[in-house]
Amino acid sequence: MNTQETIKQQVTTHPVVLYMKGTPQAPQCGFSAHAVKVLNACGVDNLFSVDVLTEPEIRQGIKEYSSWPTIPQLYINGEFVGGSDIVTEMYQSGELQKLLQK
Repeated sequence: MNTQETIKQQVTTHPVVLYMKGTPQAPQCGFSAHAVKVLNACGVDNLFSVDVLTEPEIRQGIKEYSSWPTIPQLYINGEFVGGSDIVTEMYQSGELQKLLQK
């Protein structure tokens, strides 16, 4: 399976996927830590995370998959949601919570 197929499989078989630097228990950058904090505040308990620091093919491949240049990247129900700023804005407006309930 190539990198793009692996990414597609990850985002389509898990309801909530976060590509991040580090792990939810030990984020390695502030943006990733913030995304985890927002997801925790939304009550997400089924988070599938991918540490792009330990998977260099995924780190580059996810940027190509989404056409989004930065990490973290959040996917919900197979759809790209965005990075840290978009996740924050959606959380503040209540839109993220609604998306997670679908």
